[in-house]
Formats: sequence, C-alpha cells, structure tokens
Amino acid sequence: MYVCENLEPKQVFRFFEEICAIPHGSGNTKAISDYCVSFAKERGLRYLQDETNNVIIFKEGTEGYEHSEPVILQGHMDMVCEKESDCPIDFKKDGLSLYIDGDFLKARGTTLGGDDGIAIAYAFALLDSSDIAHPPLEVVLTVDEETGMEGAKAIDVSMLKGRKLLNIDSDDEGIFLAGCAGGLRADCVIPVSRREADGVRFELTLHGLKGGHSGGEIHKERANAIAVSGRVLKGLTEEMDLKLCTLKGGMMDNAIPREVSAVLLVEKEQVPALKEACLQWDGVLKREYRVSDPDITLTLKEMGQGNGSALDAASLTKILFFLRNMPVGIQHMSMDIEGLVETSLNPGILKLQEDAFHLSFSVRSNVTSRKYEVTDRLTFLTEFLGGELTTHGDYPAWEYKAESDMRRLIADCYRELFSEEPKLQVIHAGLECGILSGKLDGLDCVSFGPNNRDIHTPKERLSISSTERVWRLLVEFLRRSK
Repeated sequence: MYVCENLEPKQVFRFFEEICAIPHGSGNTKAISDYCVSFAKERGLRYLQDETNNVIIFKEGTEGYEHSEPVILQGHMDMVCEKESDCPIDFKKDGLSLYIDGDFLKARGTTLGGDDGIAIAYAFALLDSSDIAHPPLEVVLTVDEETGMEGAKAIDVSMLKGRKLLNIDSDDEGIFLAGCAGGLRADCVIPVSRREADGVRFELTLHGLKGGHSGGEIHKERANAIAVSGRVLKGLTEEMDLKLCTLKGGMMDNAIPREVSAVLLVEKEQVPALKEACLQWDGVLKREYRVSDPDITLTLKEMGQGNGSALDAASLTKILFFLRNMPVGIQHMSMDIEGLVETSLNPGILKLQEDAFHLSFSVRSNVTSRKYEVTDRLTFLTEFLGGELTTHGDYPAWEYKAESDMRRLIADCYRELFSEEPKLQVIHAGLECGILSGKLDGLDCVSFGPNNRDIHTPKERLSISSTERVWRLLVEFLRRSK
C-alpha cells in the first residue's frame, strides 16, 4: 500500500513514491540511475546510461505522431539532502518517510526531493502510458545538478533529434522560465593553529532559522546562520577571553544554512558575563529577524569544566576577520529586469578542522563577468589570510531569447486549461538549460513545474492539486505537438 495510493494522477504519484524510497542525494545516484534503466528495460524502451549515471530513454510517437518532431523531457535525479537535527534518517542508505498534510505531500524531518523527483515521475508516467497522445519522446535524466550540474556537463546528447526541451525543474505553477543565472562553487581553506586550553566548556548553538534555496529565496533576506554566527562570536570576543574549539554549520552550499554550533572554553569568572552576553545577542537577533526568521534562537549549554584543543589567538582573529568581511547574499540587482537578483553568493558549509578552516560558497550571477568578480573578492580575502580558494561546478547562465515557439504553445495551453494568464520570468537560480543549449544548436527551452514550497529545507512540500494541474498541462502540450 502506497502512501500516495489515492492521489491523482495515480501513476505520477506512484512513481514519485518509488523514487523517494531510493537514496538519491547528489553524489549518490547509482541506485536511482539503475532504477531508471530497469524501468526502461521492463517496458522494452531504448535507453542509454553513461559512466556518470546519466540516463536517456526514448519512446516512439503514438499513432498519428510517428513523424512529429521529438520533444525532450528533462530533469535531474539527485536531491538536496537536508534534515532536522533530530532526524535519524541516513540519506546514503535510507528512503524518505512520506506523509500527506492536506494538499501537500511531505517527508518527515527531511527534504522531499520534489526538486527534482517530480520530473522523473511525470516522465515515467508518460513513458508507461498507452493512451496518451504524444510525439516521439527523448527523456534526459541527469545527475548531480545540485552540486554544479556535473551530469549535464558530462552527458553526450549528440544522438538527440529533438530541439524542443521541457525542463521540469521549476517550483511555481503558472510561471514559465526563460532564463537563469550561471554559477559555481567556491571552497575557501585557511590554515589554523591550535593550543591546549582549559576552562568551563559551553556549546553555543544558533538555530531556528528558515534557510531555503540560495538562488530562489536569496532575496527574502533570511538570516544566514554562518554569517550571523561570525557576528556573534566576534561580539563575544570583544567582551571576554574566549577559546574556540569547534565550529560547524550548514549542509549544502546551495542551501541557506539554518544552524551553526560551536564549542567554547571560558575562565570560570567569565561564565556570568558569557551567559548575559548570549541572552543579549538572542534578543538582538530576535528583533532584527522578527519578520524573516521569527524562530531564530541562540542557545548556550554549559558542559562543565574541561580542556581541549582550541584556536590560538592569531587563528581565531583570522577566522573571525573572514566571517565578518566575506561578501554574503545579494551583491547586485538586475538593471534590465525589475526585481531580479543579478549576483549573489551564499556561504553554505562551514567546517573547522584540526588544522584548517573550510567554508564553501555558492556563487551565482546572470552576468558572467560579475560571477568571476565576486569569486575574485573571495580569493583575495582568502589569500590575504594565508589560505587558498578553489572553484568547481562552474556552469553558464541560460540566456533569455525573445522568441520561443515552445513558450508560446505552452502558454496557450495554460490559458485555455485554467483561464489564467501565465507569467514569464528569468530567475536567479540555476537550471541545466544553459548547458544543454550550448550542446544542441537551435534548442528551444522552457522550464516549469508544480508548486513545491521551501525546497532545500526539511519543510519542503509538494502541492498535490498543483501536481495534477501541471500533469494536465503536460499532456495537453504533447497532444498539440503534432
């Protein structure tokens, strides 16, 4: 018995639930890739699977559509693996625990992976059907989109005949995307030194933040736990001799971090001052972020007298200097498209190891030169402190084109089905259309999808009714693509 047994469209939700049962975080895609291959084999469909685990599946057109131009359906297999701190799920080996809450499908304590499991589910429901009219289909399923679009970069699409691509990787029904930012990941490593220290041991935790997608929700001015923790720690060191033993936070470079924790040592006589300072900081943060992050909380837990390895004074100064001076969030707004974030960056993964401070950023821009300008600022800051910055996962922007037969047809379908005017947007998040457009001359792309809220966070939820409406839209679009 499936959790989604009674949801419509039945086949879409059945395949989505099967996908959710398979671990498929970025970098862990072999099992989901093999699932896609087994699906094709069982139905006698031609398929290709490459060494990267990308999969392409082909299906002939239905009667009357055999000689129509193929349509490419495209999405990615990997999901962002974020979870609540008390959730026991191991993303590398466990499936998700789904449940229904009104009009929403959710996963207990974790991200849902509607981004982008729903694309696979839609495609498989079409490939499995025997009564839906459609032209030849070329289903392109990539891996590791969330960590730099590595699958799209590696995939060979030279055998594809279609030049009409439906990218099902958007999260707002009725909004059709026609362009997106490019991006890269920047990894900063700064060497540190330690010394043995003792005192009263405390765990300092910043939690209760909303987080979110570092592209799609960067404009909401939500607190970045890594940046805020640097501010708090800098403030505390101005009032007392604080020793920093550990510091960690964030799980993905492209998710706004929701939590940071640190282990501190202070002298016994400074304990009252530390407790009072943390109470004051908690109040400051609650006031400042009362709208964007109303549940933000700074918690201090006393752990008794202890000792351990702590950063020496020079290393602590270096790390706090970096955290207080690094660029964070929106850097430029577009002068061409009102309301569009043009350039931003998100510090997403922080790890203080024994001999080095590591911080990973997601850098995005709709203007290529500014993507590299921000990266250069990070490089200069890192090297000034004796560290090194490396980049990977660099992907191009998807440039807006004024004319698109695909957009025109899908917009007409949407108007006629739902009596609503569709919206056209260029977004700050990244999509694979830019990479694939560079590989297929004359490719006409549009990106769309059902309402999927709070992606890249454990509050992610997929609208059931919207999933059904987008399914109807997809079926109607294919029916008219003769």
